[in-house]
Amino acid sequence: MTKPELITLVSEKIRLVRNEYRITQDVFSEMIGITKKTLVQIEKERSQASWSVVVSVCMLFPDSEILWTALKSSPPEVIRQMVFDSVKRPKEKTMGGKMFWRTVHQEPGFKVQQNYFSNHYRLIDGYGRRWLSSFHKEKIIAFLNDVIKAEAPHES
Repeated sequence: MTKPELITLVSEKIRLVRNEYRITQDVFSEMIGITKKTLVQIEKERSQASWSVVVSVCMLFPDSEILWTALKSSPPEVIRQMVFDSVKRPKEKTMGGKMFWRTVHQEPGFKVQQNYFSNHYRLIDGYGRRWLSSFHKEKIIAFLNDVIKAEAPHES
């Protein structure tokens, strides 16, 4: 998913997200840092949200079913992918990649998977914990090779 595609997608869903949380236009516009008039224009699809509004919506409403359904992933994670391209964070448990993911590379104890919708990659271990995410498969595989080398028994 590209940044313009994400902006379009979130812009189209803003009204639904606001209604999902039962927030008035006055309060919602104040929360995300825009005028009510601008929010109305976005909700009527006369204009698109800015990048900072998209980031605000995704970060303020990380559990929105509307955003999860549209993005097929955690809204904050999609934003981090866009901003940092490659995210190295402490391992967190995933659901194992049974939905929305296809395995594109496998080594003993690890899988490189690609998301069907956003096309980003992730490295998960045999316990379903995510080690790394990136839009670049080569970066994931290079990282995996470094992990495998580091864990290999050293010969003397």
